[in-house]
Amino acid sequence: MMLRILLVDDHRILREGLRALLSTEDDLELVGEAADGQAAIDLTQQLHPHVVVMDIGLPDISGIEATRKILETNPDVKVIGLSIHSDRRFVVGMLAAGAKGYLPKNCASEELVKAIREVGGGGIYISEQLKGIVLEDYVRQVQSKEQPAVSTLSDREREVLRLLAGGQDLKQIAASLGLSYKTVEGHRQHITEKLGMRSVADLTRFAIREGLVSLDA
Repeated sequence: MMLRILLVDDHRILREGLRALLSTEDDLELVGEAADGQAAIDLTQQLHPHVVVMDIGLPDISGIEATRKILETNPDVKVIGLSIHSDRRFVVGMLAAGAKGYLPKNCASEELVKAIREVGGGGIYISEQLKGIVLEDYVRQVQSKEQPAVSTLSDREREVLRLLAGGQDLKQIAASLGLSYKTVEGHRQHITEKLGMRSVADLTRFAIREGLVSLDA
C-alpha cells in the first residue's frame, strides 16, 4: 500500500531534506507540507494523509495541540512526533495527545522511514533512545492511577487557557473567540477550579508543560 504523508515543520530546509528522502521510497508519497499547526489541521482535512510527521515547536499552536485537534476529527490518521525536544514532558505530551511515534530530529533518515512504515501499518514506534522515558512514565501512571489534568478540560477551556498563557486578557480572548466577556470569565473559573491553580503564572506554566502553547523548535 502506498502511504500518504503530510510533513509539518516550520523549517524549510528540513522539509526539503525530508522531501528528498521520501522521494526515494517507492511506497511513500509526500502529499503535502505545512509550516504551522493550523495549516497542518486544515491540510489533514483536505488531503487525508495516512501519516502526519509533526514537529512540536511550531510558530502558532504547538505540535502537541495540533495533534490533538487533528485526531479529534481524523481519528484514523497516524501522527509521528519529530522534534529536537527529547525530555520527558514533550515525549509524554505528544503520546498523550495521540501520536503513535516519536523521534528526535537527529535520528538517522533510515529510522524515520522505518517509523513511518511501522506507524502507517498500525504499529507504534519510539526511538530507541527515548524508550526509557516512555517506560518510566507508564510505570508512574500505573502506580498513581492519575489521568493527565489537561484531559479534564473541554476543547473551549483548552483554547481559553492557551490564549491566557499567550498573554491575552479576558476581554481580548472574548474578542478572539467571538464570545461574551461573561462567558470567557466563566471558562476561566472552570479552568482554575479543575486545575486547582489561580495565578496566570501557574496556568501559563501548566499550559507550556502540557504543550498547549507554542514552543521554539
